[in-house]
Amino acid sequence: MQTDKQNTTAQPSSLPLAGFKVLDLSRVLAGPWASQTLADLGADVIKIERPRAGDDTRSWGPPWYTNAAGENLSAYFIAANRGKRSVAIDMATAAGQALVRDFARHADILIENFKVGDMARRGLDYASLQPLNPRLIYCSITGFGQTGPYKDRPGYDFMIQGMSGLMSITGEPDAVSTDGPQKVGVALADILTGLYSTIAILAAVQERHNSGLGQCIDMALFDVMAASLANQASNFLVSGVAPERLGNAHPNVVPYQTFATSDGYVIVAVGNDNQFRKLCAAIGRPELGDDPLYLSNALRVSHRQTLAEQIQACMLESGMDDWLARLEAAGVPCGPINTIDRLFADPQIQHRGVQLDLAGMPLVANPIRFSRSSLDYSIQPPMLGIDTDAVLKATLGLEQAAIDQLRADGIVG
Repeated sequence: MQTDKQNTTAQPSSLPLAGFKVLDLSRVLAGPWASQTLADLGADVIKIERPRAGDDTRSWGPPWYTNAAGENLSAYFIAANRGKRSVAIDMATAAGQALVRDFARHADILIENFKVGDMARRGLDYASLQPLNPRLIYCSITGFGQTGPYKDRPGYDFMIQGMSGLMSITGEPDAVSTDGPQKVGVALADILTGLYSTIAILAAVQERHNSGLGQCIDMALFDVMAASLANQASNFLVSGVAPERLGNAHPNVVPYQTFATSDGYVIVAVGNDNQFRKLCAAIGRPELGDDPLYLSNALRVSHRQTLAEQIQACMLESGMDDWLARLEAAGVPCGPINTIDRLFADPQIQHRGVQLDLAGMPLVANPIRFSRSSLDYSIQPPMLGIDTDAVLKATLGLEQAAIDQLRADGIVG
């Protein structure tokens, strides 16, 4: 099968961020997701980790990926840490903090996600580092931001999904199920914060071309999830009515939901009146397309329950594959609810090269596709501290004897 696999042997000149140096002090997901994206784009990312322990997610298994040397990396860790070099430094020590400050002198971008105040106590906050490197772009990621009454609280994805209102609109309504609000099946607050952070960093890079100066970026998971409520937030702000859970139905578009067939579920996503009439014809109920109750989307929203019941009765008459074929032939947007194994077996996913084989390690490729530029997949997610000596020598100019002494003192790993 032909695929659109991305270039894994890109030349530096074809990488959009070639030459940029990123100091990654973050761990878990939001920060590492941002730094991995920058690495994919060609930046040189140095990941600073605690000696002996490393990023928290190194221990978040099973499942594990076992390399040729018999070393284990958690599947969680490898999802967010390709393209980086791992340097083990104890930032709780004065000597470790001095090493990080030296790294910051050479960096274009620094990403950290420590609690508010932690970096200032270590002399590693933006105010401390900016005089050493006025061009430094410093991205701080926290649960609630650097200001406000919640700034000192820890912030975890699950908490933020609940506090942001996302869970209040996720799940079946109480009239249908007693399961209550549900979280999204991935750490969406972390992922979106990582992506928004990447956008902010690249905007700061562009602004630096004009000003010659770096700046500090204050990213909060809570802010990001509030902003990401999109039309649901606008629905409330315009109407004054808080949206409720609708299960798999859409608050503003009908019919836009799942329907049970005789052997599974089909998603129907009707976005306009013409598609609605095509749906009605495909299910053998063309008269519904001319029914005064359903002539416009606004009317269909007002009568969503009666319309859904009529469509549902038709959908039970045949199986999922039959309905998908009939609806696609009629030009009605539709799709199955895939399990993740079915996703990676899907011919479209295979054609697009979404599954990445990185020297035998199975990963998910970056979804960005350029017409000229390439992405960089030359470095596997690293073992803890594997690059410590090489990076300390190349970047800071330390001799091996000095590194050996730092290791003997427990400063580096």
